[in-house]
Amino acid sequence: MAASPTRVVLNLDADARLAAAAGGVARYFADAAGVEEEPCRELQMAVVAACKESFQNLKDGSAKLVVVLERLADRIEVALTHEGDAAPAVGLHAVAGFSGADTSGKQVFSGLDRMQFETMGSSTTTRLTKFWKRTATPQ
Repeated sequence: MAASPTRVVLNLDADARLAAAAGGVARYFADAAGVEEEPCRELQMAVVAACKESFQNLKDGSAKLVVVLERLADRIEVALTHEGDAAPAVGLHAVAGFSGADTSGKQVFSGLDRMQFETMGSSTTTRLTKFWKRTATPQ
């Protein structure tokens, strides 16, 4: 049996349909770590939403969104990096709760435990983190 990956790097074009790939990896990592269903779903939704917002900052048609997903012992970290506008993947209005609601009105980013933004030159990284208590043995 092959070992489960603990790090996946995706280079995405600005196509909203590709956001589902990043969300799927995040959900897979959470599920493999033994995280309950609802937090898995919330993480998946938050990653998809962050990717979609990031695509709006990709001005150049050849620009890519680099998404690095890592499953660590107590958390999953998702780093979204793009070149260009020095704007985070998730606008501060979303963090403050003024946007980012799904169709049921639930805040998409409420399932995250930490959001960090950093810029270096023309590169902007948004880091999403979901912690969990170990209740199951990771696969």
